[in-house]
Parts: sequence; structure tokens; C-alpha cells
Amino acid sequence: MKYVELVIANNSDKTDRFYTYGCDFDDIKIGQKVFAPFNRGNKLKEAYVFGITDELQEEIKGLKYVESLDEDICLSDEAVKTCIWMKGRYACRYIDAINCFTPSGTVSKRGKKRIPLKDSQGEAQDIEALTKEQTDALGKIEPYIINRKHNIFLLHGVTGSGKTEVYMQVVSKCIDAGRTAIMLVPEISLTMQIVDRFIGRFGRDKIAVLHSKLSAGERYDEWVRIKNGEVKVVIGARSAVFAPLQNIGAIILDEEHEATYKSDKTPKYDTVEIAIKRVKTQNESGIVILGSATPSVVSYYRAKEGIYEKIELKNRYNEVLLPTAKVADMRDELREGNKSVLSKLLYNEMEECLESGSQVILFLNRRGYYTFVNCRECGYVMECPSCSISLTYHKSSDAAICHYCSYREKLPKVCPECKGKYIRHFGAGTERVEEEVNALFPQYETARFDIDAIKRKGEIERVLGNFKKGKTKILVGTQLVAKGLDFDNVGLVGVISADTSLNIPDYRSTERTFQLITQVAGRAGRGDKAGKVIIQTYTPEHYAIEAAAAHDYDKLYEMENSLRKVLRYPPYSDLIQVMITAENEEIAKSVADKFVDNIRKKLPEIDNDDIMQPQELSFFKQDGVRYQILIKSTQGRRNTVIAALANLKRGINDDGVQIGIDVNPYSLI
Repeated sequence: MKYVELVIANNSDKTDRFYTYGCDFDDIKIGQKVFAPFNRGNKLKEAYVFGITDELQEEIKGLKYVESLDEDICLSDEAVKTCIWMKGRYACRYIDAINCFTPSGTVSKRGKKRIPLKDSQGEAQDIEALTKEQTDALGKIEPYIINRKHNIFLLHGVTGSGKTEVYMQVVSKCIDAGRTAIMLVPEISLTMQIVDRFIGRFGRDKIAVLHSKLSAGERYDEWVRIKNGEVKVVIGARSAVFAPLQNIGAIILDEEHEATYKSDKTPKYDTVEIAIKRVKTQNESGIVILGSATPSVVSYYRAKEGIYEKIELKNRYNEVLLPTAKVADMRDELREGNKSVLSKLLYNEMEECLESGSQVILFLNRRGYYTFVNCRECGYVMECPSCSISLTYHKSSDAAICHYCSYREKLPKVCPECKGKYIRHFGAGTERVEEEVNALFPQYETARFDIDAIKRKGEIERVLGNFKKGKTKILVGTQLVAKGLDFDNVGLVGVISADTSLNIPDYRSTERTFQLITQVAGRAGRGDKAGKVIIQTYTPEHYAIEAAAAHDYDKLYEMENSLRKVLRYPPYSDLIQVMITAENEEIAKSVADKFVDNIRKKLPEIDNDDIMQPQELSFFKQDGVRYQILIKSTQGRRNTVIAALANLKRGINDDGVQIGIDVNPYSLI
């Protein structure tokens, strides 16, 4: 007879603890998935073993017993330790962390494995001689793989510098050393490009793919292949960081600065932190590589402080210069009567580029046709009744749509408020840019690459395939076009409105603007000719615009770092967000005020200025009223603050109140 400590698969804070059960199975292991009776009705529930002992400290009245084992699913010791760490790090439930490591779906019927891309041959490629910078980079990384030592590298390489080849060389070194690797990308749309290259290099049988676009069955079978040690490399978006690989030699995060590496669902984990924790838990014998042309301010700070080891690739691998950038002041365009979405400079450069046989990418981080609908008589703006977010007009569906909850309605003929006739749509989205470009350049095929255009299965491959073949000459898109696309014939990139992300009320907005402009600019001139970039803006004097146009990351970093040091934003603190949601404003406000008072009592060492007053998020109406509390926690105090907040959260007895905790969130609105 053994006794086990179980985590019950029950989504409730009240049952988020270990439960002691008896167990008659001699082969029970830590991490094993089991089935055990729970609650008064003794209904069988899924559970996971987090502790095993031969004796009880004291007798338990009414002790229950494990009924059966799941032979297919058992978490590794490393996964169990990481789950325990995640609970304290992100104030989540044990089961929320466990669910990250376990597969959805079921065992395939007829015993036939469902393997995505099983017939893919990958992208044929000749391995060219490495540049001196690539060789030096590998020279710094390889000893850690061979000697099984731990390190974290920040690979800061300009766009087109050959970071992907460095990644593949690192993975090859891991395989040669009998180890495994995880390759992460920020977007599903980018996964296939990376997958094709890796399959072409290593073969399909050594690679597993994990991302949310797989069916539950495909995802389950890939998980089983990984768990059984049938593959050496896992490729995917952020959730692939939890792949059940053993003996991990390297976890690589391409475009490490991207917000998509921070989970916006419970548990609200940071992929970089999970990657570091996993390789350190495996006897500190693996490395993490964070690659980017525009590293996050936090990562660059850590490299400067010696927490990460910085490796730089300052030149493009083909020795072609970075694209030349010009700024178009849209205030001048407006004064001269140009109401087009394209400045005269951008139009002329497009004409020249297309006539030379090169392709064009136009970037605008706004979907739809018009970005809002407004009455010019009374100022009324169409908003979502659930979210209070302004609706975006989509011409293709002839409807105003909420980009948060997908609510839609037809445009009114008169203003609902004042009954005036002057209700119009304003602002430009990607649909409108596509239409205008089609009218200006009808002889060249144009395509749109945003979430609305690629909803159907296979659309991503079709759109990018046509552009790669040269059938499509102009590609209009949102931030999807800024992330890792690698096409040799792009001669010009146009940034339609550089101010879009600059005006978001978030302390990262300047950093984000620089990153987006620099990343999309990097799509130009990746072949044998230097490219051009036109940046359209109403604020050409802003340092983010100036730094992006000059490819000057250091200028951006120095400005941002000095501001954050004064304001005590990350990396000089951990910013903790507490979200309190209730049925009505009175309850939400009361709980929020009480929460702040209790924080100050429990954590008197935190300066009052670092505990911000509760702020109602007026746009939020989906399931009640929501208040936000922001807390700046000094470095080294995060775990203490999280523990105190978790205790306060458990002390709220009102079932109608929901409390969420997010550490260093990527959205503050």
C-alpha cells in the first residue's frame, strides 16, 4: 500500500491543493495521471500524482483510493517541478499549469497515427558557407551544448543576418550530441516557413509540429510521438515550449520581442521564463537562445547586466546593405491636398519598384476598410454594446464589426443619437488600402494578408505562395507581414501609418512602434539588391520614428531605458496587474478598494506611489464591470508580492467576484 498526494482536475480555487489518497498500484509514479473518486458523490475525476509516501503522518478518516491509472499520460519530474513553480510564479492553479503539459484530444482510432505534413519534403536548400559573424556566434554557443552547461544567449542580429541558419546549426549540434531541441516562432503563419526549412534540413521523421491550428487528434498524436522519444525537434508557437521532450539541449525563441510569447489566457505565463525554467530544471544542462533584430528593452537590459550573453550579427549574410529609409510627413501631404492613403513619395517609389520587376509590401496595423464610424453632427461613434470598443467597418461584409467579440451590425442610414444624416466612416484599414492600390495599380496583382483574409484553411499558404512565386506583386497586410517573411524580390516596403501603434496608451508603445517599423522594413532587400522603405507619419520628429529610419536600435534603447528607470517600469520593476470583475460597479469598486487597502497592510514595504488606485476599464462590459489595479514590485520581491496577492484573492468570499493576476502583462487597457 502506498499513499499519494493528488492534484484534482477541478477548476476551482477552493480545491487547489493536494489531496491524500490510498493507492494499491505498485507501479505508480510521480506525474502519473490517475482517476479517483472526489466530492460527496464520489464521481471519478482526473487527477495527477505530485507526491508518494509509504506511510501517513496521521490516520485519515474516510480515506479514498485511486481507482485506475492512465497508462499513456505521465508527467516527467521536470514537468511536475515546473508546474509547482508556475503556481507560485503566476498565481495560477496547479491544474492550469498541468494542462499546459498534457495533450487535448484522444488516442487515434484504428491505431493509425495522425501526423500533420507527413508527406512534406520540406524546402530544398544548399548549405552555404557561414559568414564570420555566424561562425563566431556558433563558436560561443557550441561548447555549452557539448559540455552540457547552461546559458542564456541574446542573439541580436539585423534583419537578414542569417539568424535562422544559426538556429539550424545549433539544432544540428544538439542532435549530434544525442539531445533534443525546441524551435519557437511567434505566429502560426510563420510556423510553416520554418517547418519547411527544418524538414528540408533534418527530415520529417525527426520533427514534430505543435500549434493551435492542428486538430485535437493531430495534436495528441504529435504529443505521443514526442513523449515516446520518436522525434528530436519540436517546432511551434508558444505552447510548444511545454513539449514533453527529454534531454533538451536548446530552446530557441525567434523574434523573442513579440507579445505573442506572453500568454493572455490562464495561466498567464511568459514563454521566455518557462524555457529558462525547463532547461535549468533538467540539471542546468540546456541553453536558451533569444533571437531578434529588435530585442525587447528588458532582454537587452539583461544582456547589458550580464544575465544573458549577447551575440551580435551586425551585417546581412549576403553583404547587401540594410534598406534605405525615407520619412514622408503626412501633414505636408494633407496641406497639399493629398487625401490618398499613399503619399506622393510612396506612390512614386511603388511605380518605380514595380516597373523594375520587384515586389512591394505595404504595412498598416489596422484591419477593415474604415477604422471607425462617426456622426459629424453630434460626434456619436458606433461602439460594441458588449465591449464599448469602436466598431470597424468592413466593406467585404458591409458591416461594422467588433474586433474583440465579433459582434456586427449594419451601418445606420441616420445617426441613432441625433438622427442626423452625416454619419460617415473614417480612418483607413487594410481593406481600404487594398482597394485604393488596386485602383492606382490595376496592372499589378494585389493581395491582402491579415486575419480577415486568411480565415479559411489553406489561405495562408495560398497568399504567401503566390507572393513567393511572383504572381502577386503587392502584398498589403497587418503585423503578420512584419514577422519573419523571407522573400528575395521585395524591393520596397511602405509603412502606411507609423503613428497607429505609437498612440496606444501603454508604456511599451514606443518600443513596439520601433519594432514593427524595423521588422517590416527588414522584409525589403533580402535578395541581391538593397531595398527601400518609406515611413508615413504625422510625427516624424518622434525618436522612435527617427531611430527606426536610421536602423539605430541603440538610440531607441537608451531613450526607453532612461525613461523606464525614472518611471520604474520593467526592467526596473515587475508590473503586476490585478483584474477585479463583478456584476455591478458598486461591488467591483468596493472589492477593488478593499484589495488595495489590504495590499498596503500586507506589504507595507511597497511605496504608496507604486500601488496605483483602482481604475475602471470602461470599455469592458462583457460579463460585468472590471477594475484594474497596477502594482510596481521591486526586483527580487515578485514572489513575495504574488504570494500575498494570492492569499488576498482566496480571502474574497463573494462567488460573484472574479479576480485575475497577471505579471508583466502586454496589455494595460
